[in-house]
Amino acid sequence: MTRLSSAVRGLIAALAALLAVTAASAPAQATTEPKAPKDFVALRTVDPTIIQEMRYFTPHNFVGERIDGYRQPICLLTRQAAEALHKAQLRLLRKGYSLKVYDCYRPQRAVNHFVRWAEDLHDQAMKGEFYPNVDKTRLFEDGYIAEKSGHSRGSTMDLTIVKLPAKPTRPYHPGEPLVSCYAPKGERFPDNSVDMGTGFDCFDTLAHTLDPRIQGEQRANRLLLMSTMEGLGFVNLAEEWWHYTYKPEPYPDTYFDFPVSWKSLAGGH
Repeated sequence: MTRLSSAVRGLIAALAALLAVTAASAPAQATTEPKAPKDFVALRTVDPTIIQEMRYFTPHNFVGERIDGYRQPICLLTRQAAEALHKAQLRLLRKGYSLKVYDCYRPQRAVNHFVRWAEDLHDQAMKGEFYPNVDKTRLFEDGYIAEKSGHSRGSTMDLTIVKLPAKPTRPYHPGEPLVSCYAPKGERFPDNSVDMGTGFDCFDTLAHTLDPRIQGEQRANRLLLMSTMEGLGFVNLAEEWWHYTYKPEPYPDTYFDFPVSWKSLAGGH
């Protein structure tokens, strides 16, 4: 009995030690998603009237699939940027227009997804719409894709203007025939926005905000967006008519990687 008892006690001790190691290592193995700083907000809580068409939550983008990190189709921004955008919206509403955002805060993991796609020269499924005249080998050199994005700092957004009342935009169906992003508005993928001369995310010099080939109503629409935004502290990226950054940025040197979801926000569920 003594030997048996000793053996049982040894077995119990070994099991207890194993359980202790397992319990201690469990928290270390659990992955906790990063959270947004407290001054990040969902744009909808600051201005619910701004239209949101979050393209990277959908397959209708230059990659052709939902982008990593976009868990929900919502616009997240620093509060300062969101409140300035609300002021821009008020100015446009008085003229019969509304803002529409395509993208806002973008996690670093999404930027990494873009980089992986750009390095895969065989994947050119969306070339016909988004980069018909650009050789994919030049996406980095020409500045269309980079390893860091100002969007990840939380005060940059991609947006356009919609004439009110807003008409619905039909959903994109993967595999449907693609039309060049710089084709006439009536031919390219339908968008309820005003005519800016190209579609959103068009990899072409025609997307440069002040490209001299863009004239008439298209140029007037770009200038309306620019004058509205720049009057409230936003700075346009000259190569993209849709790209604006609120200045001064609260996080000018920080590239965040929390997911685009309500759970990422303080108090999010």
